[in-house]
Amino acid sequence: MPAVGDLFTDLRGGDRRMRVSYHEGRGTVVVSLWAGTVCKGTFQLAVGDVARLMEVLSQVDPSGGTPFADVEATATTSPSVAPSPDQTGDVSRSALPMGGVPRVA
Repeated sequence: MPAVGDLFTDLRGGDRRMRVSYHEGRGTVVVSLWAGTVCKGTFQLAVGDVARLMEVLSQVDPSGGTPFADVEATATTSPSVAPSPDQTGDVSRSALPMGGVPRVA
């Protein structure tokens, strides 16, 4: 495990975890999704994009509010419900509002 990183537990419980680790030699932050001891997927974020990610995360209200206007209540109260195509929508960079509220998949 790299010196910089952390492990997060999924709200849905079970053995789901998200690991975030910084790999200085490669200039990446790796986000990996785990089910028990099996890695189910990874995402390598360039260090140059970390500030933008932090900006998005800094908009989240820890008191339970959300700046994301199009998040439906069922997405937080019923995590077993699969998102509809309308919820996920187009997540390409060009489809995101510029300077506005990002869409949540």
